[in-house]
Amino acid sequence: MVKIKYLAIFLMFVSSVTYAQKKKNRSGARYTYDTKCMGTEMDGSYTLESWGKGRNIFDATEQAKKNAVRDVMLRGVKEGEGECSRDALIISPKAESKYEEYFAAFFTDDGPYLEFVSLKDERILNKVKRNLKRSKEMQQRMVVVRVNRLALKKKLKEDKIR
Repeated sequence: MVKIKYLAIFLMFVSSVTYAQKKKNRSGARYTYDTKCMGTEMDGSYTLESWGKGRNIFDATEQAKKNAVRDVMLRGVKEGEGECSRDALIISPKAESKYEEYFAAFFTDDGPYLEFVSLKDERILNKVKRNLKRSKEMQQRMVVVRVNRLALKKKLKEDKIR
């Protein structure tokens, strides 16, 4: 009888530890998501689904905007619909390190990148629902942004970044 009692206590302890670990790992804020193409517009801009991480919703939204512009410039948009060009605007392999000062100034808060990104296509449901994943330290949010690829390409050509 005593063995059964100890066995039951041991099983309860193991199951509670297992449940706590599963609950801890469910947080979506620790995952990374790629920028997805949702379509192109007639003015040469892309509609993208982008994710950002931050301390709060506002920081995560701003980071998502920066990630969308960075992906169009440096990585290319590889996920989603086939309408978006999969090639990056800057094709040199080490451009991010080569033009580090330029990108640091370009992506500052309230920096020049804001001229090329907007939340015009953000749906009302997403604004109300705040599609985000949370953890204790940070939040991760998905936003639908429009990046003006042609204007960005023109700006990079003017600044001789290619």
